[in-house]
Amino acid sequence: MNMIHWPDGYVPGFSDNFASNEIIVADLSAHQVWPALAKTTIWPRYYSNVSDIWFYDGQGPALALGTRFRFVTFGFSVEAEVVEYVEPVEGQPARLAWHGWVEGDAHRRLDVHHAWLIEDLSDGRVRILTQETQNGQPARELAAAIPNPMINGHQEWIVGMVTYARCHLV
Repeated sequence: MNMIHWPDGYVPGFSDNFASNEIIVADLSAHQVWPALAKTTIWPRYYSNVSDIWFYDGQGPALALGTRFRFVTFGFSVEAEVVEYVEPVEGQPARLAWHGWVEGDAHRRLDVHHAWLIEDLSDGRVRILTQETQNGQPARELAAAIPNPMINGHQEWIVGMVTYARCHLV
């Protein structure tokens, strides 16, 4: 199975917080799941932890390489830029990643790399993997929380994607 591409400074194990969530389900394809991730207007329909999605420079609501946007999640207003965007193609996983940040002083500043991988597996199965690394004081606080809110929130996101995709099969 494929892995996330990590930029310098965001490699798991060397960041302040790391969350990894994965689901493998049958009877769905990467092509069927992809729109639920790539079109941000769909996110609030299946994920309760996102709101106020806003785009810069007339971009959006579909994501693309270089898209700049803002959204609220986990109580943070996150600025983000898409740094990886590969739609699903036969024999190649779909990939989406954004660099996100929350402005502030040393106690509030947060930098993240949130990456997604959606790939078709054998026997009509699809794998959805989302991983996020974070740096900054808020990341250290999230990492110390039990249960980890990032793990729980992202699990809701991927399960919601599957549910949404199943309800909207073409």
